[in-house]
Amino acid sequence: MSDMITAELVDLDLSADTKEAAARALAERMVALGRVTDLDGFLADVAAREAQMPTGLDGGIGIPHCRSEHVTEPTLAFGRSAAGIDFGAADGPADLVFLIAAPAGADDAHLTILSSLARQLMNTGFTDALRSVGDAGAAAALIRGEEAGSAAAEDSVAAPAAASAGAATGTTVPEGDRPFRVVAVTSCPTGIAHTYMAAESLENAGREAGVEIVVETQGSAGFTRLDPAVIAAADGVIFAHDVPVREKDRFAGKPTVDTGVKAAINRPADLIAEVRGKAERGEVTAAAAAAGGGTPVERAGDGGEGYGTKLRTWLMSGVSYMVPFVAAGGLLIALGFAIGGYEINEAPSVMDHFVWTQADSWGALLFQIGGVAFGFLVPVLAGYIAYGMADRPGLVPGFVGGAISLTVNAGFLGGLAAGLIAGGVVLAIQRVRIPAALRGIMPVVVIPLISAAVVGFLMFVVIGKPIAEAQKGMTDWLNGLTGTNAVLLGALLGLMMTFDLGGPVNKVAYTFATAGIAVASPSDSAMKIMAAVMAAGMVPPLAMALATTVRGKLFDRTERENGKAAWVLGASFISEGAIPFAAADPLRVIPASMAGGAVTGALSMSFGATLRAPHGGVFVVPLIGNPFLYLVAIAAGVCVTAALVIALKGLRKPASVTTGAGGDAAVASAETKQPVAA
Repeated sequence: MSDMITAELVDLDLSADTKEAAARALAERMVALGRVTDLDGFLADVAAREAQMPTGLDGGIGIPHCRSEHVTEPTLAFGRSAAGIDFGAADGPADLVFLIAAPAGADDAHLTILSSLARQLMNTGFTDALRSVGDAGAAAALIRGEEAGSAAAEDSVAAPAAASAGAATGTTVPEGDRPFRVVAVTSCPTGIAHTYMAAESLENAGREAGVEIVVETQGSAGFTRLDPAVIAAADGVIFAHDVPVREKDRFAGKPTVDTGVKAAINRPADLIAEVRGKAERGEVTAAAAAAGGGTPVERAGDGGEGYGTKLRTWLMSGVSYMVPFVAAGGLLIALGFAIGGYEINEAPSVMDHFVWTQADSWGALLFQIGGVAFGFLVPVLAGYIAYGMADRPGLVPGFVGGAISLTVNAGFLGGLAAGLIAGGVVLAIQRVRIPAALRGIMPVVVIPLISAAVVGFLMFVVIGKPIAEAQKGMTDWLNGLTGTNAVLLGALLGLMMTFDLGGPVNKVAYTFATAGIAVASPSDSAMKIMAAVMAAGMVPPLAMALATTVRGKLFDRTERENGKAAWVLGASFISEGAIPFAAADPLRVIPASMAGGAVTGALSMSFGATLRAPHGGVFVVPLIGNPFLYLVAIAAGVCVTAALVIALKGLRKPASVTTGAGGDAAVASAETKQPVAA
């Protein structure tokens, strides 16, 4: 660590009173040595990391850190504050502050050294020595490991690590006398500090409790997978992570505690006691694979979330997996109608009758493929709602319940109920005390078998028929909407589509519309609702594009560039194209978008425009009933939104938006969203 910290990077009289000021004071020392090239850029990266999770630790330690392109080489600066600085730790301010700066492409060797420092910080002998050291040079030497205090700290680190290594090699202990065995995974967003501090804390707590614990640190320096034999022999699992655990399915079938990385640092003994208790009660958690960044429900249902938040997350999981089936199936059906005419739904099966040279045969082929894709909508919705609640064991009962919903004509509402019931049943089964001999087959045999039977019984015998009656009643009500009622419904759907630009409210309106046309012969009212929803969803990006063209001076350079892309995104029914504008100026952009969306939705319904395709934007205009008036409705909403945005911005021009990291972040946020369903 000799090249990472020197006396010039130590401040034993740090006078800063805030964590931002402390980071700046230490970062200025890095700049003076040429270790950081852009002070403000680097501090912005530090602040972004701090926003993900406070870096204060119990014991009076603050450890702000980040990887940044403004860092030339891995660097560590240390500051000691007499008054203490609030870094968000539960036990109060920090008097020892370590600022860790790693280059964006830091090599594994340096990151390993940084992880060693993180482990040393969990040793009281090391931190006490830093509090009493008299000069900067001695402090730097202590951190580099050149003083006796640091050597003792390193010995304390090596002891549990060696014990863990012994466990990993499969050291044999008589079964009756062997200690309780735990495997753990720790990971944090940066993978530099908290990952390794959590591992050290768990290992120390395990040693004190007489528990044999082996930790896999999934940090920036990569990770070494635990021996499968060690995992198989473990009695329980602890996941202490703030990013998805990689290859999580290796731990399926074990009693599991799943928490954040700071919990492992601050209360490791509690986590070990919790997983021991789950093992004694026979509680099994089926872990889901999370390779490649995890699923959209990787952290669904965390203990700190309210039931409303959990329910929304579960439902959005089902919708997000359903939408690609909607888009593919709906567009295929629409193309089938375009090629074969509106009577193509009466064509015989292409298995029995297909003529290569006839357009009708090709239209029938596309229509029937699309119909098959549409047949998966409700089962996929139900299956992935259950997946969001209970991971992979929820898939079987969820899909079964969704399929039964179609069988009993419970439709979309039945799929929602089946998914929630399936997830709840699996969670209930997982809480039952299970003999150790059966735990290995629970996720793949016992849970799917019992849960599918329970969900099937409930859907066929108990709730299927009432839901089917409710579904029929809603369909009849929609078919009966005319005049003012239809216009008001169109305005409401327009407001929902433009409220959060692809968020949960937008998805509720979109899913409501697609459920109506997800049948072979959708009603006229259902097709009108679909038309109004797509038209309103196109308004925000098109309006922002128009506004940046008409009054470009009201927008900064980045927004004007985004405006050019918004033309294409809006025309393609991708509402996310307006997100950069809404993120920069939500109080003007969102209300204006909602006003335009309501106008478009109401006009579309009043014009009687219909749409058989659930997606496509202007590219499916030939499939729209009353296409000219439909485009008039979109144009009216675009003009309303653009005019309101220009007027609101003109009243009080907002502060210029930085076109650097902030602007790029807004664009990146929009680009990372899945461009479907507005």
